[in-house]
Amino acid sequence: MRVAAIDCGTNSIRLLVADVEAGGAGLRDLSREMRVVRLGQGVDATGAFVPEAIDRTRVALAEYVDIIGGLGGVDAVRMVATSATRDAANRDLFFDMTSRLLEPVAAGAVAEVVTGDEEARLSFAGAVGDLDPADGPFLVVDLGGGSTELVLGDGSGVSAAHSADIGCVRLTERCLASDPPTAAEIGAAREFVAERLAPAFAAVPVAQARTWVGVAGTMTTIAAVAQDLPEYDPDRIHLSRIGFDALHDVCGRLVGMTRERRAAIGSMHPGRVDVIGGGSLVTAALADHIGAESGIDSLVVSEHDILDGIALSLAVS
Repeated sequence: MRVAAIDCGTNSIRLLVADVEAGGAGLRDLSREMRVVRLGQGVDATGAFVPEAIDRTRVALAEYVDIIGGLGGVDAVRMVATSATRDAANRDLFFDMTSRLLEPVAAGAVAEVVTGDEEARLSFAGAVGDLDPADGPFLVVDLGGGSTELVLGDGSGVSAAHSADIGCVRLTERCLASDPPTAAEIGAAREFVAERLAPAFAAVPVAQARTWVGVAGTMTTIAAVAQDLPEYDPDRIHLSRIGFDALHDVCGRLVGMTRERRAAIGSMHPGRVDVIGGGSLVTAALADHIGAESGIDSLVVSEHDILDGIALSLAVS
């Protein structure tokens, strides 16, 4: 079965076209694409999409439709929209645009706004596929642009999940205006992170986890910087492990850098330059709590995430 999964988040829109084994046993990638479109630009402040963000997303989705067509089409398409679309009052503009573009490759297809809980479960399904079940229970953290999902589970499924209203774009737009951020801004940002993560830590018993798995762009970028990669290399990042001392060192450096210095890092995607500091603050706060509660002392970074979970869901639906 050939499927196309599209994940439209606050910061980026991504595509996976893959052949799925019967029953969702595995994926064979045909195409993976990512475009930073910042759909959530200003949503935290205004509660609505701005026209230029909708247009950037439209251009990227049109490219994805062309890619799907160039591969001969697919048996099923699922497009999932997450935090920014949940929060936007004018999201009908987004739905109208996406349904028009998807029509040639999947008649009647529409973008779905999934709940934070469903987002968490899809992320978990995608993240743990390449891991040894003996290393569970796993705490999977999907740190996005507008929200951060914490999911605890093992080979039998998810036991607890929570979506926190904190992400790299939301935090940057709310707290980190200066270049580089001032000490006062960083302090305010840490307070905001602690406030938004507290309900997640109350809902998800991280003390039960044996392995912490991080997914999405903030985590993979931190892994690339920790390895001092000259350019982004997903093969070297996937399932790499970062000890907490190194993790805090990288996060601290990224927060304190100017945008110009971040942009000069070879493995840094241009679309993450202005928000990676915010993502680093969230990551550091997660490491502090997870380490204190569970005794875990390292982060495993996975290139497989909600996008893989969406693709797998098409095979079992």
